[in-house]
Amino acid sequence: MRITKFGHSCVRIEHDGHTLVLDPGMFTDPEAVDGAETILITHQHYDHWDAALLRETTAPIRTIAAVAAQIASEAPDVAERITVVSPGETIDVGLPVTVFGELHAVIHPELRRVENSGYLITAGDQTIFHPGDSLAVPEAKVDILCAPASAPWMKVSEAIDFVRAVKAPVNLAIHDRIYTEDAHDIVERHMHHFLKPAGQRWVRLDDGGDL
Repeated sequence: MRITKFGHSCVRIEHDGHTLVLDPGMFTDPEAVDGAETILITHQHYDHWDAALLRETTAPIRTIAAVAAQIASEAPDVAERITVVSPGETIDVGLPVTVFGELHAVIHPELRRVENSGYLITAGDQTIFHPGDSLAVPEAKVDILCAPASAPWMKVSEAIDFVRAVKAPVNLAIHDRIYTEDAHDIVERHMHHFLKPAGQRWVRLDDGGDL
């Protein structure tokens, strides 16, 4: 099994001849979708989906109803490839995928929370969880967590608590475009401090890097 980190929140998972790409958004380079068998999108914000990138592939798209509606409005040619999925559903896209959660993390109490669903992918004997922009803990065993590292809606304490609550042995930093490298160094030091005693790892890759 191979996980490749692309721009911001985009990751590609390859296992047993199958290739899934999650959240190719506006900070993601086109090569992220090369060879994609299925595209999964967590929510409607543009740093998680980009019509131009979706046009770079003919792969079917799986996403929640709110995202499907937005794509249908803005990129109807792309929408023809969408199948809507729902929280709690398990689908087979070459690899088993379970849909978790319903709402984006709180940005501000006075703003409506958009819909967001994460995906738990099973690749052989490993499970990988991509939460999108949510800090809801899935009720499932997670071996590799794609963990948001920076966001306007998140404090570092919340990032740390989320990673500790999920309890994945390996935590791959995603959602990392908005901090400077110096800021990410600070996050990494905090993560190592809190995770090492529990036997957990924090990993941040360059774009195009593999886990």
